[in-house]
Amino acid sequence: MEVEDVHIDTTAALHPESRLSIPTANRLDDDQETKETFLTILYQVVGPLLISGLAMVGAGIYFDFVQEWVVFRETQGIIILMPALLGLKGNLEMTLASRLSTEANLGRMADPKELKMMIMGNLAVVQCQAIVVGFLSSLVAVILLYLFNDEFSTQKSVMLCACSVTTASVASFLLGVLTVGIIMSSVYFKVNPDNVTTPVAAGLGDIISLILLSYIASALYNTIDNLMWISIACVIFFMLLMPLWVYIASNNEYTRHVLTTGWFPILAAMFISTIAGLILGHYVKKYKDLSAYQPVINGVGGNLVSIQASRLSTTLHKCSVPLGQLPDDTPIVLHPFKMFSSNEIHSLTCRVLLSLVLPGHVLFVLIIVYLKTGSIEVDPMFAILYLTAAIFQVSVLLYMAYVLTHFFWSLTVDPDSTTIPFLTSLGDLLGIILLGLVYTLLANMSHNPHSV
Repeated sequence: MEVEDVHIDTTAALHPESRLSIPTANRLDDDQETKETFLTILYQVVGPLLISGLAMVGAGIYFDFVQEWVVFRETQGIIILMPALLGLKGNLEMTLASRLSTEANLGRMADPKELKMMIMGNLAVVQCQAIVVGFLSSLVAVILLYLFNDEFSTQKSVMLCACSVTTASVASFLLGVLTVGIIMSSVYFKVNPDNVTTPVAAGLGDIISLILLSYIASALYNTIDNLMWISIACVIFFMLLMPLWVYIASNNEYTRHVLTTGWFPILAAMFISTIAGLILGHYVKKYKDLSAYQPVINGVGGNLVSIQASRLSTTLHKCSVPLGQLPDDTPIVLHPFKMFSSNEIHSLTCRVLLSLVLPGHVLFVLIIVYLKTGSIEVDPMFAILYLTAAIFQVSVLLYMAYVLTHFFWSLTVDPDSTTIPFLTSLGDLLGIILLGLVYTLLANMSHNPHSV
């Protein structure tokens, strides 16, 4: 491998919106410039991506197992809900990771009082968003079921709402605490948190959310005939907690702006992910093995692009230019060739991340095949089409990361809270469509839809 001699200065600078003067000694790099090259970025991102990928493989295998449970067979809305709930990692935890990574790079975690306020505010705003998104996801799933499948049941609808809200809130709390821990560890070990936090939070988020969803859904499904009040009580309980989370977040300087401006991206992303769930439900009915690969192709793409988006946002925050004003000669739309081939920081990171797509997917597919010996077979044509789809998906997402990050900044919107939700939901939609096309193409070639 040829090592590219490109050095990127990641010395922290004052946040453009900050009213505080941050001493250099309190910054992440502690008085020394941190130079990043192809190999140093690769070294930092490989471990977290491997952990995240293994967690996603586990999520895929687990989903392939639980889709045979009664609640998944009898309640199509659960499968429609799944991408939206798993997508919360992009809507909530990964934006939380991006915000805190920026704060860490700007040196704001040195003061224990400020750190406590930062953590409390962010966990509160994540709970607000989780409850609202969980409720709206279930509502959209019920509407889509009625429109496209002509299915409606009051009992199942209430159960679906309770399942969604409960899973979203509990998973977001657990993952929020985990994200804070990863950020603190990164600062302690002097590792750029932009490189490690989002993929680990996302990968573990998949498996944690899926496990919670399956067991909560099964438990509530068993109560809908005689004990439906349990589902109603769950919804009421979490809704009653909303004023508390709103009060904490709205009175916190670190999250006040997120509470007022951060809703559009997560709601738009929720809608995109729900559409992806509808498409997933269609393909899962036709191709059973597809469910094992869906979390992997979506997760790998989302994790790789989240690193890029987090780094781009931090770079803009360090440029000492206010929101709404881009640094000199920085275009919003960049030529794709320059995007992936120049010596700029974003191009260097793109090449690092793209270099991980093939080995990452090959490793994770081999693990899936090994763990599912006898039930999943991978022929050469499937491997070629699958890997081609994966490279195309990640390339599109990396390009969109650059465009969206600079676009939102130019609109005076903080990309830390807006870019990743759009990217991960678009990654889910694109991944499911591409995976479905791979299976459809192979089925048409073999004239047997179940041959792969």
